[in-house]
Amino acid sequence: MSDTVIHATDADFESQVLASDQPVLVDFWASWCGPCKMIAPALDQLATEYAGKAKVVKVDVDQNQATALKYHVRSIPMLLLFKGGQVQATQIGAVGKPQLAQMIDKAL
Repeated sequence: MSDTVIHATDADFESQVLASDQPVLVDFWASWCGPCKMIAPALDQLATEYAGKAKVVKVDVDQNQATALKYHVRSIPMLLLFKGGQVQATQIGAVGKPQLAQMIDKAL
């Protein structure tokens, strides 16, 4: 797991994501989710590559149900791109690193 990926909770989601001055790619995931594990290496790489320009944040849906409910997370992995506290893009299901990079690039 990358040091540059931030793990947010219900308690700090607002400060980590909504109040961020950078675009934030949020990965709603769970430890038992196979596709979530498949995209984790790509998210680690993106967090490193976009350090200083955008953030990658993971939210464990089992431990942070209030945030998952607020954003209507019904299947995982679900990725939301936030900019200025607002959802700019949504991706449901595992996709490759190029698609995730494209989401971030559009917000930069």
